[in-house]
Amino acid sequence: MTKPSICVYCGSRPGVRPVYVAQAARFGRLLAERDWRLVYGAGDVGLMGEVARAAQAGGAETFGVIPTHLVSAEAGKRDLTRFVITETMHERKKVMFMNSDAIVVLPGGAGTLDEFFEVLTWRQLGLHAKPIILLNPDDYWTPLTDMMARIVQEGFADASMLDMTRSVDDAEAAMNALATMLS
Repeated sequence: MTKPSICVYCGSRPGVRPVYVAQAARFGRLLAERDWRLVYGAGDVGLMGEVARAAQAGGAETFGVIPTHLVSAEAGKRDLTRFVITETMHERKKVMFMNSDAIVVLPGGAGTLDEFFEVLTWRQLGLHAKPIILLNPDDYWTPLTDMMARIVQEGFADASMLDMTRSVDDAEAAMNALATMLS
């Protein structure tokens, strides 16, 4: 098997809790330790920048994808192993997804939620079976997983949707889950 490529969706801001930055950096370091490739949004800001800088510092291969209109806003990180500029956000998400074996979602905002729900919907539709991990430091994603349970409870999704993601507390647990799911 070739080295796994892990797509990371996360905030272009650091958030208010230091644990978010610490877990993003830790995840990047752990990716490098396993010699796995980081696929991400190519920004050098917020949690995106933390993950990428930590992965790079450890020698990991990095694959960044950014749309033209965000190159300045997200400080496009051009010193990556591979840096791709797309025309649209939709194209960015497609390129990231197609170049990854699994998805890890760190804390983030509306863009991160958009990315998460797109890959979750594609999984529900049977378009892929890639692992989706919610890295949930300080219960950041717990309201989301509660809402997903409510969606099932209210009859808007099959209970199988709840088995399509896995929530973990920290970077180590995310890497361990990925190692098991990708083996």
